[in-house]
Amino acid sequence: MKIPKYYLLLVLIPLLAFTSAHKYYVSISEIQYVKEQQSVQIISRIFIDDLEKLVRQRYDESITLAIKNESEKVDFYLEKYFKEKFHIQINGTAVQLKFIGKEYDNDIAICYIEIPRIETISEFEITNKLLFDVFEEQQNVVRLDINDTQKSFILTYHNDTGVLKLD
Repeated sequence: MKIPKYYLLLVLIPLLAFTSAHKYYVSISEIQYVKEQQSVQIISRIFIDDLEKLVRQRYDESITLAIKNESEKVDFYLEKYFKEKFHIQINGTAVQLKFIGKEYDNDIAICYIEIPRIETISEFEITNKLLFDVFEEQQNVVRLDINDTQKSFILTYHNDTGVLKLD
């Protein structure tokens, strides 16, 4: 039985999340088109320590993530960063991301994003450069579920874009 790479990563991330330091850098983004709501819904999972390092390097050295009284600036910084590094084109047109928020689960930050008012999708292009400016060896797994078609990409520093063309 052949196991798809993204399923392996989905299993490995929680198991390895309990180590204090990791030597691999990966994020997983699940993107689903909900036709009834005319909405593209995105869930991105990123290691908290990697995200914290990014926020400290880029925006504010004093920020600490996943603490009781976390700074209100964190969501602002994350939204800004996602809009800079996570780009989507639908049917050849760039779309705006709406950052909904985030929550934490063990060592993982789960970020929620939406693209509202999408009537149809015939072509979906994603460029995911999350954390490449911090870790060149970063890999961003993207799993698409659009119009009953599933497709996965492993995006890297040198190959950061994936395209799904639907018939």
